[in-house]
Amino acid sequence: MAKRAKTKTPEQLAEYRAKRDPSKTPEPSGDAAATAGDGHSFVVHEHHARRLHWDLRLEHNGVLLSFALPRGVPQDPSENRLAVHTEDHPIEYLDFHGTIPKGEYGAGEMTIWDSGTYEPEKIEEKKIVARFKGERVRGRYALFQTRGDDWMIHRMDPPEPGREPMPDRIEPMKATLAELPGDGGEWGYEVKWDGVRAIAYCEPGQVRLQSRTLRDLTPQYPEIGALAGALGGTPAVLDGELVAYDDEGRPSFQRLQRRMHVGSRAEVRRRMADVPVTYVLFDLLHVDGRTLFESPYEERRAELEALALDGESWQTPTYHRGEGEAMLSASRERGLEGIVAKRLASPYRPGKRGRDWLKVKNLRGQEVVIGGWLPGKGRRSGELGALLVGYHEGGELRYAGKVGTGFDARDLKLLRERLEPLATNSSPFTGRQPQRDSNFVEPELVAEVEFAEWTNAGTLRHPSYKGLREDKPAADVVREEPVDPTA
Repeated sequence: MAKRAKTKTPEQLAEYRAKRDPSKTPEPSGDAAATAGDGHSFVVHEHHARRLHWDLRLEHNGVLLSFALPRGVPQDPSENRLAVHTEDHPIEYLDFHGTIPKGEYGAGEMTIWDSGTYEPEKIEEKKIVARFKGERVRGRYALFQTRGDDWMIHRMDPPEPGREPMPDRIEPMKATLAELPGDGGEWGYEVKWDGVRAIAYCEPGQVRLQSRTLRDLTPQYPEIGALAGALGGTPAVLDGELVAYDDEGRPSFQRLQRRMHVGSRAEVRRRMADVPVTYVLFDLLHVDGRTLFESPYEERRAELEALALDGESWQTPTYHRGEGEAMLSASRERGLEGIVAKRLASPYRPGKRGRDWLKVKNLRGQEVVIGGWLPGKGRRSGELGALLVGYHEGGELRYAGKVGTGFDARDLKLLRERLEPLATNSSPFTGRQPQRDSNFVEPELVAEVEFAEWTNAGTLRHPSYKGLREDKPAADVVREEPVDPTA
């Protein structure tokens, strides 16, 4: 960097110095000689303070004009982002990075996210227009004051050539129930996570979670919000599963129920301590202006793993090329639900179910529609005794039997609360009917069950309740039978 002439600016840095004790923080004191080259350098700091944000600093008249950007620098002219005008910083801050100690102003880690030069077109009291020449920030931008002390930052140029907008409504790709494929060399194998599927839309300073039915899950799982910081401001769309672990470290859909059906924000916060949730990542759909739907699964996984997303509330487990038999056996020994086989060359097909992704289960499972219930007897007298369930076939709901085990007290209370408003006098089932003392409901709720086998009559043998599934429409529930992956 070129030598800069000494510039004394005590009044401009008075607010900066008043907020800092040079004996307690490694930040520049501002007392050293300013080093001005062409006078048009800039830096963007990634600042992990109480809340993650980015600080844009522009060299001007011997100091750095500074703005805090809670959602980073916009890359598209279609959006304006907040820019909080902060105190001027000393020129030495162009090269500063480090950790500001706890208890000090701006405490947290600060790294250089981008730097370069800018060409000023206009620098006025309430407006700045400049063209930036950095590695990440390039093009013409405006910073302007709106009302009061509020400022905004706006990209004036079109997006960078080839940059694609982030998708905002992706229905996840689906797997087909199948036997283990024979040609393991063409497949990658992952654990089948027993949780709730979610797409994460990650932008600087925020994460939005969306279910496979496109329902917003963000308020239910606030711990996943910090994932934006782990990405370092890189916009990305991720596919994964929200998982709760049992005391033996196995995914537990039943335990996750305690987080799935919570209404108030205060209750969500209370449950976070008792039932922590981990977002298990297994696919990357968009990153930094590139949509990866057409990239092979193997390449998407390589890019995902390169992001090194492993934290307190998210993880990226590795997958295995080949070794399907060994992985299925290991999952069985650990008491896991099964594995998923994904063709290494397969693209990502949103919302589609085909034979590029296959789910291979150790235990038989089935999603079912709740069409009614039976009153309990004995110790469950006065409570719900069993659920009456079915599946769709030819546009009609077929009766698949009753589910009377697998409930705990929380399940029974939740089910009564959810079923009572759906009560109806007529049976939703076509064909075979349940017993006469049945209580019927509108067929809107979906449950997941484990069972031994299907009977010749088309009912479930020894089914056990696992929980409600709010991430699947009742109309999509059909009877699943494993397919031959070679057919």
